[in-house]
Amino acid sequence: MSERVRTKVDGRIAEVRLDAPEKHNVLDRDGWHALAAAMEEVSARADLGCVVLRGTGGRAFSAGSDISAFPTQRDEPEHVRTYSEAIAGAMSAVRDCPHPTLAIIEGLCVGGGLEIAACCDLRICESSSRFGAPINRLGLTMSHAELQPLLTLLGSGVVLDILLTGDLMDADAAARVGLVSRVLPDGEVVAGGFELARRIATGAPLVNRWHKQFIRRLADPKPLSDAERDEALEAFGTADYREGRTAFLEKRDPDFRGE
Repeated sequence: MSERVRTKVDGRIAEVRLDAPEKHNVLDRDGWHALAAAMEEVSARADLGCVVLRGTGGRAFSAGSDISAFPTQRDEPEHVRTYSEAIAGAMSAVRDCPHPTLAIIEGLCVGGGLEIAACCDLRICESSSRFGAPINRLGLTMSHAELQPLLTLLGSGVVLDILLTGDLMDADAAARVGLVSRVLPDGEVVAGGFELARRIATGAPLVNRWHKQFIRRLADPKPLSDAERDEALEAFGTADYREGRTAFLEKRDPDFRGE
């Protein structure tokens, strides 16, 4: 397994860190597989309330794929397909995580790094962060699977602007188009991001998971079934609902257990 991805759990928060700071936290093929494995591992845990994704070193969230590995990993047709499947698998693992996911972005977030961030539920960055995908200068394309999260998040106009110009977007512009929800001063985004993660993790975990599921489902124009509508009522039968209601009446913080 690649050492470019590391996982740490502290209480109800898991941290999945892209760890190749000397190369702006790029991922080679094994790194993409490692990201998928790390996300599948934290997704399987029932005791988590939030998963943070970030890069090591303070200079980059991730610059995406390791171009220096392309001659051996992304050259021959069968290698290209295998590599693309590795990226798609990692992105699916991030998107399909049942827990809330938060990207804490320092510095550069470009190419595949932008794709990873787009798969998260929330993104928070620092004021000097930069975003983009100048891959038209490399002569390669994003696959449909790579484009879909960006398209869902930003819409076709913004995505085409990113891809056709190859320009980098600053933090304020990223906030305007909805790529990030919050911009913090340089040097404060990690502490601020983990504080946000702690607030998310103190919420009722089953409710957070249901809301992720419902919002994803509502993006599909297919009419809801009766069973799907009934699922929105299931929270009222949980121990967490009884705890939340009681804690509110007793004017204390709730102690949710995901039950």
